[in-house]
Formats: sequence, structure tokens, C-alpha cells
Amino acid sequence: MLSSLRKFASHPISRAATAGQKRFLSIHEYQSVTLLNSYGIPTPKSIAAKSPEEAYEVAKNFGSKNLVIKAQVLAGGRGKGKFDTGLQGGVHTVDSPEQARDYASRMIGSHLITKQTGEKGRLCNAVMLAERRDPTHEYYVAVLNDRATQGVVLVASNQGGMNIEEVAEKDPNAIVTTPIDFAKGLSHETALEVAHKLGFKGQSAQKQAADIFQKLYKIFKEKDATQIEINPMAETAEGEVLCMDAKFGFDDNAEFRQKDIFALRDISQEEPSEVEAQKYNLSFIKLDGSVGCLVNGAGLAMATMDVLSLHGGQPANFLDCGGGATPDTVKKAFEILLSDKGVKSIFINIFGGIMRCDYIAEGVIKASKELSVKVPLIVRLKGTKEAEAKQLIKESGLKIVAFDDLDEAAEQAVRAAHA
Repeated sequence: MLSSLRKFASHPISRAATAGQKRFLSIHEYQSVTLLNSYGIPTPKSIAAKSPEEAYEVAKNFGSKNLVIKAQVLAGGRGKGKFDTGLQGGVHTVDSPEQARDYASRMIGSHLITKQTGEKGRLCNAVMLAERRDPTHEYYVAVLNDRATQGVVLVASNQGGMNIEEVAEKDPNAIVTTPIDFAKGLSHETALEVAHKLGFKGQSAQKQAADIFQKLYKIFKEKDATQIEINPMAETAEGEVLCMDAKFGFDDNAEFRQKDIFALRDISQEEPSEVEAQKYNLSFIKLDGSVGCLVNGAGLAMATMDVLSLHGGQPANFLDCGGGATPDTVKKAFEILLSDKGVKSIFINIFGGIMRCDYIAEGVIKASKELSVKVPLIVRLKGTKEAEAKQLIKESGLKIVAFDDLDEAAEQAVRAAHA
């Protein structure tokens, strides 16, 4: 089930379906480690470096020669990724300060391409040097919001270090799901029971694991997290239980009270056009097609993309201007669309309910004149102030093709993009 959902979620149209929702903040691994440590959760010692020379100094003064260097990009599959410099893998063992400097010089400033980044990859601005610890067993632990129980759950498995979706598909019984009372939290007794089920060896390890489970939920609640994933949580030969890797997600709606967390945001890891759109309250996601879309309402935007696909076209983006767009907002939307060199035509599909069609028409005309729009513009306006909008377009003298029928308009947009 989880595996099939992941495959669907990777589809461009499916990805666009979430555009009206918040893009939950993610933070880098080295930042996650700092957060875990601040709550008393044990991790291997680790220090971030943002230049090759800094990596050299960190390794030189680390106190151990048995280190790992890890590229810091917001994407999974780093170990199996490849840098655009040709370096294979974003995680390597390091035996000397010179080797740390060499790896850092080939990572920092380059793009790491993984199965989650797309062909362009993501820019690596920092590396993390961590002590190398050899686990005797690896576990998976996550604290998540769960739709089925309509609450928070602790999800754990004794098959850590693996893709949890694959574990769920091959051996569902290997996953232990424990509901957590939001107000009371996770009791020590329940946490110990989970640790026992997972197979932690001995009372000391079970108590350590239980303590970590409780503290993870404390972070989840106090920091307005949407997801905490530890993969793997490791049990070492010395009997220590450590969080070896961490992935956090935080609720964007809580930014006003989590200033310290949101100050960690790294916009270099995000699509620049999406970052720009957020400044103007535009719900925008870049896709790979050639028809630029400007629509009001997430449902209509999805339908618009479906109709374009029906006629053999591919949307270049999801862009919902919402019900409160102004002519200036529409102009900004055009700037974002035109910044994509892959856009060969623009399809504007507006249903005027809350949104006034004449505002859209004003914005389209203003943008067309000021930005010298060269690509074909296909417009469909229906609803509030529709007649006034059509009159404005007619009087503008611009080459804007207007339609009443959605199907015809979409077909024309696809034809124009192909031409």
C-alpha cells in the first residue's frame, strides 16, 4: 500500500495535487542532530563544515580518525547518488583530514543527483563529518500524524536502514504501530513495551530506546512537527542506542511560533520559481511540460491539466492564483511562467466566483505589454465580470485568443505549444 502510494506521489499531476497545501519545512541532517541533542537524544558526534578547509580543520580536531563525511542536501538516497562533478555517492568514509578536504571540495558547490532530486540534482552547501559507529542491529522509528487513528502514532520496525515502504510490502508484521495520546504523551511503560517488541537486547538498551521514543514525541509536540523519522536507530556493540540519521518535517502554519526552526530553512534546496511564488501567495509547482497554466482554484487547476493531457499536451506547472488575485499578482504569475524557457504557450483558465474576471483580464493585458509576451496566450474566462473582461481583451489590441469552451481552449493551447 505504502509503496503504491509512493509511486503515485512521484507522478507530476499527483505532485501538483498538493500545491494548495503547505510545503512542510525540512531541515538538514546536521541541523536535525543539533535538535535531537538539545532534547538529550544521543547521536554519533558530528560537526558540519561549509568549505573544504573547514572540513579539514574539523577532521583534524575531531578526536577520531574513524569518520564519515555526508553531503548535506534535502533528499533521500544520498549514499547511492552521484554528483555532477562525477563523484559517486554522497556518503564516504574518511581516514584523514586531507581526505576530508578532498571529498568536501568535490561535494560543496556541486549538485547531488539522487532518485528524489530529478536530473538537475540539488546544491550541496555543506557536509557533515560524523564519527563512524558500527551497529550490531538497526531499527526504524518514526513519529507521524495518522489519518486512520486521527492522531499521532509511533511507527517502529526492527528492520531499519531499509526503505520502510518495502518492509511494509514484504513483511507487514515487522512494523509496530502505537497510537499516542496527544495530551498525555507516550508513557514509559508503553515505550518500554515497544522496545521489547522490537527486540532490543537487555534492560539497559530497552530503557535507552524507550527514553528516545518519549523524547521524540516531546519534540514532535513542542516543535509542531509533522514527521520525525529516524532511520536507522542503532544498537551498538557497547550497548548504546543511537539515532544515526534523522529526517524532520514541520508545519508551515506554526512558523509564527517556531521562529528558531524556520530560521533553518535552506531555500537553495527548493525550486527558485516556487520560492518566488510563495512571496505572492501563489500556489505554484514547476512541472516538465510546455503549456504554462494560470488557474484559480486547485480543483479547476487539476481539471485543466487533465484536459491538456487528454489533448496530448503536458502542463509546465501548477499555478493557482486563488480567489484574491489582483492585476499585479497576475503580472507576477506571468513573470514566473515566462522564466521557464520550456513554456511554449500559456493557458489562462478562470472561473469567476470570488475571483473577478476583469481583474484577471487587466493583469493579463498589463503583463503582456510590460513583459513583451511572445508566446501564444489562450484565455477562458467564465463568471463574475466576464463580459467586462472580454471587452477589455478585445479593446487591448493584443493577440489573445479567447474561448468559452474549456475543451476547445485546451486543445488550442496544446496546438500552439506544439507549433
